[in-house]
Amino acid sequence: MSTLESIRKDYCQASLDLTDVTPHPKDQLAAWLEQAVSAKCPEPNAMSLSTVSPRGRPTSRVVLIRGIDDDGGLAFFTNYQSAKGQALAADPWASLLFFWPELERQVRIEGRVEKLSAAESDRYYRSRPLGNRLGAWASPQSSVIPNAQWLMDRQANFTQTLGEDPARPEHWGGYRLLPDLYEFWQGRPSRLHDRIRYRATEPSASGWIVERLAP
Repeated sequence: MSTLESIRKDYCQASLDLTDVTPHPKDQLAAWLEQAVSAKCPEPNAMSLSTVSPRGRPTSRVVLIRGIDDDGGLAFFTNYQSAKGQALAADPWASLLFFWPELERQVRIEGRVEKLSAAESDRYYRSRPLGNRLGAWASPQSSVIPNAQWLMDRQANFTQTLGEDPARPEHWGGYRLLPDLYEFWQGRPSRLHDRIRYRATEPSASGWIVERLAP
């Protein structure tokens, strides 16, 4: 048996039932995020974002959630010209996945993605450290570059030309994923995991059907 085949972990920290969850999934997500922060999980706001490229191929990468609005929209920020930006321009549907191994929990979320307003993107951009703001100018994200020094030189040039208060570049900003499906997963012994799914009722996401899934 290979090393990979022999790796085993039995999950036994907690359980999750229909009687344990909140009526609205955004409140359940907010509670689990808060618990992940309290448990000092590394990067508790990190989530895998999966999109479909213009070639029809699924791709994933890790991004950071930067807010949940009153309607449950999940905000993240990136370069609009990046691979994920191009994918979302071609097909504005995506999925998110949080995984907190320390709590033996996952949350999977699906929905349509839209751009945040310029004002929302400006507000978040101004809250970033100066180096990060300049990096949004310096990096042609997902493009081929000759070497690391080329990128450092661009950063230095923009530092000189833009100064201490750079404006947000038009090619950089925020997205909001509007969920129509959530799944909360709690690890359980013998791989009999607890899975609670919320499905948005039609024709809008104003109500939710909550159901338990087999592991």
